[in-house]
Amino acid sequence: MTGAGRTSPSLPKRQAASGRITSADVARLAGVSQSAVSRVFTDGASASAKTSAKVRDAAEQLGYRPNRLARSLLTGKSYMVGLVVAYLDNYFYPEVLEKLSKALQQQGYHVLIFMAAQTADNIDDVIEEILEYQVDAIVTASVALSSELADRCQSAGIPIVQFNRVQEQSRFSSVTTDNYKGGTEVACHLIAQGYTSFGYIAGWEGASTQRDREAGFRAGLADHGFDLGFRAVGNFRTEQAYQAAQMLLSAKDRPEAVFVANDAMALVVMDLVRHTAGLRVPDDIAIVGYDDIPPASWPSYDLTSFSQPADEMVATTVDVLMHHVSQNETTPRQVIVSGELKIRSSSQLQKRG
Repeated sequence: MTGAGRTSPSLPKRQAASGRITSADVARLAGVSQSAVSRVFTDGASASAKTSAKVRDAAEQLGYRPNRLARSLLTGKSYMVGLVVAYLDNYFYPEVLEKLSKALQQQGYHVLIFMAAQTADNIDDVIEEILEYQVDAIVTASVALSSELADRCQSAGIPIVQFNRVQEQSRFSSVTTDNYKGGTEVACHLIAQGYTSFGYIAGWEGASTQRDREAGFRAGLADHGFDLGFRAVGNFRTEQAYQAAQMLLSAKDRPEAVFVANDAMALVVMDLVRHTAGLRVPDDIAIVGYDDIPPASWPSYDLTSFSQPADEMVATTVDVLMHHVSQNETTPRQVIVSGELKIRSSSQLQKRG
């Protein structure tokens, strides 16, 4: 039966048999070719406004949804990006992953998230798995990559962008803040406050971010005639940051101020200094971090930190990635984004005139 004089289209035989609406069903109802339907639902393909309206109206009536797998076979693109991250116990990375996922979705890409260790041996295994999904590109966050992996991805035509990491003589694009400059600014700030003895708690020593932050800090101290008196390795991990803080507190000549390679470790150090050792920050020891994660500005911490602008870093990463994908451009681009030292009470102490 029909209602109000309108004849409902008969259900296609394929729909009745399988329960699935296909592009052929849409084409039949819209009165266009199947290739026209494909063009309407393919990004960048051309279709007239009239054809597009007919196809979308028919698709809405039938409840049709484009088959992304079929489209990827047609276009040779999966519209998927593999996103690899080493750890999520640092507030900075969950925030970045959310921003990256949303930004890539706005570009028509879906994100597959993979967890990996920091070392190149492990990441190579993970990338092998990612490549099986036929991703169009890969973004890595704080993981190391091997030269063998570079060859593999380059031969497959899959661009890689490193987020918050860069490798020497790298064939990969990267987006970072100026970590060396950040370390230098931290040193100059602490010296300006009147501190005369300094410590540093390092992150994972295989990371460019760690190396550059420490190198900048040491250079800033040296420019004013100071040396680094204490050093321990926290490896960007909570447990090891705790151990490094214990070493700091038991040091024979405990420094007056300590720079910690990221905020996640700095908060651990601050908690141990205040609540376990019963010391005051910054009166007994000043603490500075890096990243400016949300808890850094909480009143309970009020941590001085070199801020990494996550929004700008994410937008730049997506721009670089889309350039590689859309232009089939393989020349790596190393982009350095400016950060800013956010001075708070954990280091503000005018000890000397």
